Amino acid sequence: MDQFTNEELLELIRKATAGDRKALETVLVSVQDLVFNLSLRMLGTFPDAEDATQDILLKIMTHLSSFRGESAFSTWVFRIASNYLKNYQKHMFAKLPLSFAYYGDDIKNADIRDVPDLTQNVEQAVLAEELKLSCTNVLLQCLDAESRCIFILGTMFRLDSRIAGDILGITPEAYRQRLSRIRSKVADFLREYCGEYGNGTCRCKDRVNYAIQNHRINPAKLDFTAALPKEMLEVKEAMEEIDGISHTFAFCKTYQSPGSLKKFIQDFLNGPSFSVVHNA
Repeated sequence: MDQFTNEELLELIRKATAGDRKALETVLVSVQDLVFNLSLRMLGTFPDAEDATQDILLKIMTHLSSFRGESAFSTWVFRIASNYLKNYQKHMFAKLPLSFAYYGDDIKNADIRDVPDLTQNVEQAVLAEELKLSCTNVLLQCLDAESRCIFILGTMFRLDSRIAGDILGITPEAYRQRLSRIRSKVADFLREYCGEYGNGTCRCKDRVNYAIQNHRINPAKLDFTAALPKEMLEVKEAMEEIDGISHTFAFCKTYQSPGSLKKFIQDFLNGPSFSVVHNA
């Protein structure tokens, strides 16, 4: 969104709410990566994140006329997306909830020996990287939805506590305290179990076939390694140094949203449903 000045963005929104399809598409495309990355971290899988992102983009469309410019547009988008995702129950991990105890037990006690070669001629190093990216994303599902959202806003999107607190409806001080506790919990788990980001014995390269066998990664569909990480999203607020463990969370990268999302926006705006949204 930093490609537009505040005045340019407000003008695009004014045009969009007046029925300008091109302006509306520009506004939605400018936030689709933000919404997708928040959805991916909150829900754990690419298919669930894509479905939720479509729903959220529709909400942004139908509520766009209510944006008054009293906060940054990204803050307004974060608030809509966070509220939706915290209560989203259609994703896989809502039906199969995780806990740190379960995840730790799987790392310590799963029998990864004598699993056949299931790599389908995909390079072992590529699959190990896919597993690392997938595992650290799924790890966040061990947190409850509110804690997960706090962690993501502070650690991945690097929001200032005043902005994040405003998004979540809590004071900046309460947000800082909760973020520090949550980050410590995640860091403690990584230190104990993870050999990639901590001192644990778990190594992704040793668990590739076990992960394939248990449908945790798919050699034919490498979602994470295919979605090339970017340096950062549009949000540029400086990260507050709350507890000195930021280096532990090097896995908090951002990903390119699937091209299908831009096609979804274009197809929707060019279809008969646009008039329903425009008149909402």
